[in-house]
Amino acid sequence: LDSFTTPENKMTTTTTQAIDVKVVKELRDKTGAGMMDCKVALQEAKGDLTEAEKILRKKGIAVAGKKAGRVANEGCIASYIHHGSKLGVLVEINCETDFVARNDSFRELVKDITQHIAAANPSYVKREDVPANILESEKEIYRAQVKDKPPQAVDKIVTGKLEKFYSTVCLLEQPFVKNPEISVKDHVTAKIAQLGENLVIRRFTRWQLGEEIPVATPTA
Repeated sequence: LDSFTTPENKMTTTTTQAIDVKVVKELRDKTGAGMMDCKVALQEAKGDLTEAEKILRKKGIAVAGKKAGRVANEGCIASYIHHGSKLGVLVEINCETDFVARNDSFRELVKDITQHIAAANPSYVKREDVPANILESEKEIYRAQVKDKPPQAVDKIVTGKLEKFYSTVCLLEQPFVKNPEISVKDHVTAKIAQLGENLVIRRFTRWQLGEEIPVATPTA
């Protein structure tokens, strides 16, 4: 039997055996990707869990990009009331089919997002939703903070501060509360890769007991 074992076969066997099933499962739990995808990513990463997660995220981004143009008008509207009933969240998350809307993994995503909104208190879904006047106001503040810097450095500093602002107020750009090493957008992207459909966080509302209610600006 040994005579039929070539060096190439030995190499393949060793590589396969080196990928522990427990590590594959751990990667699957972290990313939501399929077992085979996790195994392949770990083989590419030579068993490095962190690198394998990066590989899966890159593949997920590619998959998400292909699906981003698809119409997503199924899904659900979900609510979350925090313990003590002093904080509540209402969110609409869309997918392409009713089948995925009933999927446990999709429902898990919805739960993750409602709880994240409750904890992180974002103001907008994405950066494109931030009103122009708010952006200009932020830029003015940042420019005033660095007015003594060389002119060529001001724009770079302001841009950096603006990116930080987006990661604070925009849901998709916030660090995901359950895994701060990735953003909420990364988490959604992983679910797109797993479920094979376009997923969209459409809108949300967050209420906290006793908070000040913004006064609507009268229109002419």
